[in-house]
Order: sequence, then C-alpha cells, then structure tokens
Amino acid sequence: MKRILILIGIISFGVYLAGCGKKETAIEEGAEPMTMEVLSTVNITQPVNEVKPTEVKSVEAKAASAQATTQPANLASLPPAGPFAPIGKDIQTALKNAGFYTGEIDGKIGPMSKKAIEAFQQANGLKADGKVGPKTWALLSKYLNPASAPVATTNKR
Repeated sequence: MKRILILIGIISFGVYLAGCGKKETAIEEGAEPMTMEVLSTVNITQPVNEVKPTEVKSVEAKAASAQATTQPANLASLPPAGPFAPIGKDIQTALKNAGFYTGEIDGKIGPMSKKAIEAFQQANGLKADGKVGPKTWALLSKYLNPASAPVATTNKR
C-alpha cells in the first residue's frame, strides 16, 4: 500500500512538472504587441488560441481608422477636460474690462471682487451669488481680452 502511494505521488509530481513547462503564447514571433486601443475593440467571444495573425492586423487597421475619424482636427479649440475654473486674475481682468471692478488685479478673490461679480451677475440676469460658475464665466470671458471685449452697457458698482 505504501508503494502505491509513493508511485501515485511520483506520477502526480511528474504531471505537475510537465504542466509547468513553457506555455504557448497567442502572439507569434515577429508579430507586434497589441495596443490598448486595439484591445478595447477586440471581440473576445472566441478563445485567444484561435485568433489568426491576419485577424489581429485587420482589427488593428479598424481601430486605427476609427481613431483617425473620431479625433477632431483642431484640438486647441476644445475646452480643457473636466470642470474648468478660471483663475482669479482672469476673473478680475474681465470684470475690470467690463467696468465692474476698480481694484488691483492680484488674483485674490476678496470682498471687492465678490461684489463686482454679483453686480455683473445682476446686470446680466444671472443668479447673483458672487461665484463664477459656467454660466457666469461664459458671459464674463467675453471681456477677458480688451481688444475683442464688447462695450459694457450697464456700469453698476
């Protein structure tokens, strides 16, 4: 009985070692590794071992053409990703150009800047909360560059 257990142990260990040998990989020698864009478009319904190199290249070509058609030509005209918050100097400059702020442009939004923001919001039919949110900045940013700034019709201080 002891010999049988030893024999089974040796056979099991041999099978274990044979299974830990070098595994075959899906990427053949000379094939380029797949990028994240290609991987995101690959249909994973079939096992990896059945994917032919020609299929991989056709998926890469499809992903490259899809990426080329979805990217806009001029990325500089796009707003920054995520929520955009203008800096204090831009807010004060725009308020000054619009005629609502008379203080020093130091980038610090203090009580004088908040009053100017509230006055600008009231003059433009916005909720006067003293905060420069997306709606306020959409109107206020027009006054950021003095050369292209519209002339302020109301001057409340």
